[in-house]
Amino acid sequence: MDLVAHAVPFFILAMFLELLWGLRSGHNHYRTNDAVASLFLGTLSQARRFITLGVGGTVYYFIGETLKTPQLDASNPWTWVWAMLLYDFCYYWLHRLGHERTLLWAAHVAHHQSEDYNLSTALRQTSSGFLLSWIFYIPMYVSGIPAFVVVTVGSVNLIYQFWVHTQHVGKLGWFEGVFVTPSNHRVHHAQNDIYVDRNYGGLLIIWDRLFGTFQEERLEEPPVYGIRGPLRSFNPLRALTHIYVDMFRDAWHAKRWRDKFYVWISPTGWRPPDVAARHPRPKTDLSTFEVFDPDVSSVVRAYALFQLVAMVLLLGFLQFGVSASYAQGAALVLAMLVSMVSTSLWLDGRPVMPCFAVDGLRLACLGALLLFLPAAFASSGFKVVAAVYLVLNLLMLGWLAQSELRGAARVTA
Repeated sequence: MDLVAHAVPFFILAMFLELLWGLRSGHNHYRTNDAVASLFLGTLSQARRFITLGVGGTVYYFIGETLKTPQLDASNPWTWVWAMLLYDFCYYWLHRLGHERTLLWAAHVAHHQSEDYNLSTALRQTSSGFLLSWIFYIPMYVSGIPAFVVVTVGSVNLIYQFWVHTQHVGKLGWFEGVFVTPSNHRVHHAQNDIYVDRNYGGLLIIWDRLFGTFQEERLEEPPVYGIRGPLRSFNPLRALTHIYVDMFRDAWHAKRWRDKFYVWISPTGWRPPDVAARHPRPKTDLSTFEVFDPDVSSVVRAYALFQLVAMVLLLGFLQFGVSASYAQGAALVLAMLVSMVSTSLWLDGRPVMPCFAVDGLRLACLGALLLFLPAAFASSGFKVVAAVYLVLNLLMLGWLAQSELRGAARVTA
């Protein structure tokens, strides 16, 4: 049983309480732009299941049918204990290689792009990890663990990891030696030299201690969050694809065929020598590092929050409210992505008129679909919701454009 979707209300409440505590204590670690970008990616990661094929499930079924492995008794508590331990062990190696091999890093990097560290960072998830991550869990099926047990312990493992993405919890004594905690996971998200590529465990930190990848958080070395090649944008499409794009470019520009192929299986950070010389990619100097935080108005932030709420509600309709065909699901996910990309232009501080033009074109296309292709929408109830969204979005966009143009006029004067 996949418990993640059912945990979403808890996630929202926990983020709200963390925000309130941060404001009250004077140590708020939330920024609207970064949090919205993280939650956009989290929403997409849940929505992509409506358009991606069950590659892993197909392979696991084939394994079960081919090997005829005897199934462990799911009513036996020790089956669940074994499944939890084995899952976390498999996750450790998936996570570790997700940092050590470029192709896997391309899928995982989205989770590390946030330059803040709070509970919203936990929900900043990839949408392409499903392509290869299933390989690492084959041992679970070969050992006879029932599929529903694998899915359940996997969701429990992921839900556990939510709470460790906070700066408000210090070290926890003996607990630090066995389990993943906020302290040792802050290390994992840091880009400091001493912290890079450390602490991969999901539930248990003992794997890192056993395999030499553990690093304790040091008071004299505060973590600097983010990645060494900063994205400098809140665009979710760029966040999900920029490493894949970099790999393709390196393979295209490499002169030797061997390098063209090696790019796709190389250790993270490796580039063809001739390409690196001709097209260098400078890394962040942490001594001068500044978070990406464009100066945008409160109206832009309100507009971004409006879009976030709308996308979360749309995801809820897809998951629990309507029955959509594959084509309908794909169209709605595409609409979500386009809406998030257009919103990110505002958050990136782009010029007002291009942002307004892109958003206006997006709404015109959505309105045309609603008017001329009613069959694309799953139910009459959903058509009403879509119409309400379009009207509210037009009002919000008008308010936003008016506010931004007035602001630009004041600056010019």
